[in-house]
Amino acid sequence: MIRPGPGNVHVGRLILRDNGSMAVKGIIILILILSLLLAYLSRDSLRSPRSHGFLRFFAWEFMLAQVLLVVQDWFRNPFAWHQLISWSLLGLSLIPLAFGVRMLMTRGEASKSLRREPSLFTFEKTTVLVTNGVYKYIRHPLYGSLLFLSWGIFFKLPSLLGAILAFCATLLLIATALADERECLAYFGDDYREYMKHSKRFIPFVM
Repeated sequence: MIRPGPGNVHVGRLILRDNGSMAVKGIIILILILSLLLAYLSRDSLRSPRSHGFLRFFAWEFMLAQVLLVVQDWFRNPFAWHQLISWSLLGLSLIPLAFGVRMLMTRGEASKSLRREPSLFTFEKTTVLVTNGVYKYIRHPLYGSLLFLSWGIFFKLPSLLGAILAFCATLLLIATALADERECLAYFGDDYREYMKHSKRFIPFVM
């Protein structure tokens, strides 16, 4: 077991010697690269603090911090109670993601020419309000997926710091959904307002 000392670097639960583990250093470098990639992809959103993409970027950052905290324990004790909860949540996160992306791409009729908001990704520039499939039940399947993912990461190795990171990611994802709804109301108007009355935000029939 490596203990903190004058010759070690402490990062979350990861403790590196000066000549440290190449695998762990590689993970940290990968997390930093992913962070820079997300910043690049979100560059237009980061110029628009009122956009939902601005808040989403920081939710992603907290989730990357979660991964860094537990990555060494990802497959440790895979049948422990907390790992079983984790695997279940991680599996659940794939369902709304898959159905949500599919419906947006096949029914949303995204158009760069009709929706010129630079803070939106191309697939988000829908010109048709999608209210069928998974969207019949929840308005934000992609953010719901990220919520399941965040808490799935937390249960890999429950800790106070992990709970704080997951809670912050959750608050940011809720704020992201609220900002997204304001944008949809501005574009789709009364149709979206009526849609909101008959759908939940993240989990069918619940919330």
